[in-house]
Amino acid sequence: MAKPIGPICNINCKYCFYLEKENLYSGNTPGKANWIMADDLLESFIKQKIESTNLPEETFAWQGGEPTLLGVNYFRKVVELQKKYAGGKRIHNAFQTNGILLNDEWCEFFSENSFLIGLSIDGPRELHDKYRVDKGGNPTFNKVMRGIEFLKKYKIEFNTLTVVQKNNSYHPLEVYNFLKENGSKYMQFIPIVERISERDSNGLSIALPDHKKAVVSEWSVEPVQFGNFLIEIFNQWVRNDVGKYFVQIFDVSLEAWIGLEPSLCLFSQTCGNALAIEHNGDLYSCDHYVFPENKLGNILENPLLSMVRFKQQTDFGNDKKDKLPKYCRECNVKFVCNGECPKNRFLSTPDEEYGLNYLCAGYKMFFNHVDPYMKFMTDELKNKRPPANVMRWVQKNNKGSLQVKVGRNEPCPCGSGKKYKNCCG
Repeated sequence: MAKPIGPICNINCKYCFYLEKENLYSGNTPGKANWIMADDLLESFIKQKIESTNLPEETFAWQGGEPTLLGVNYFRKVVELQKKYAGGKRIHNAFQTNGILLNDEWCEFFSENSFLIGLSIDGPRELHDKYRVDKGGNPTFNKVMRGIEFLKKYKIEFNTLTVVQKNNSYHPLEVYNFLKENGSKYMQFIPIVERISERDSNGLSIALPDHKKAVVSEWSVEPVQFGNFLIEIFNQWVRNDVGKYFVQIFDVSLEAWIGLEPSLCLFSQTCGNALAIEHNGDLYSCDHYVFPENKLGNILENPLLSMVRFKQQTDFGNDKKDKLPKYCRECNVKFVCNGECPKNRFLSTPDEEYGLNYLCAGYKMFFNHVDPYMKFMTDELKNKRPPANVMRWVQKNNKGSLQVKVGRNEPCPCGSGKKYKNCCG
């Protein structure tokens, strides 16, 4: 993930984990110019990334902060540099934006250069504006919707990234139907899980998993409610929308049931392939691990490929598998979950082993719920039939109506044997 403007953004989402990374570079004087990836560094990064593999295609993911703050001409320069060093490779660009600055010029550029756009929106107005506000604390919904209209005007392929937080997690179908109604055919639902501590010497308050005194933020999604959120959307999708709308976690689940390694780093056995490069060339293990202890170096001092292969990074990736608790290794949905993201592994298992994922209960609920449908779609694929046949099967067998709810005094779905209120609740 390339962050050519670092953490600088034109809005101030209350749950954003990246805004505070500005404190890592407090030597920068105020002003956007001091946060822009310089021309020579940009060229070096593009060249090194293209030359780092023998693959026929290469994908660049541009993020921030907010990359549109750099202006269209900056990315015209990006495209020219990619052409200069492509060497016969096909180059793809993914661009994550809050959509506020999108206009005719931006969308003409995206259309001409086949950029895949990811647009951040958390649902209808009252849900989106709960946390996604501008620097003055004002709502951003109208500006984001204006950006969507520009994307649709130019027929630009886009997906939506919806942060699932404590508030909107209680309105799953409202969120899902809103996204469908506004042209999103490709949806990502990203659970927000953040732990807050006192600011350290680097000015960071978002804590790493091994921080024992950090507390879960008030906006973080609740584990079981996250499971309910996914299940309610899945029930509607599996009845009506298979093959029409694509939800990332449903697609990744089907990969696992087919027998493939999940393609999303969250659910792969190991990680370490989604590194983040900052505006000054500093390379970090992951954009969720932009901490001094996870800095690998700088691409102007060490070749990009050599840092990807550093023992520090390979150990970081392998730790996801090697440090998975016994409770998780023996779980019936381990093949699809693999312990999810290491940043969320800060609970103890029922047998008191550290490293259980905070969202374990929700994922267990969801993956066990979708099991019969995934098995049916897997069988259809193996017999060269469309997985969308599951919709007829569901209606014929009156499936898909189960709503999983857990009361405070009921057993926790994570399997601890404790009451939900004393465990994941």
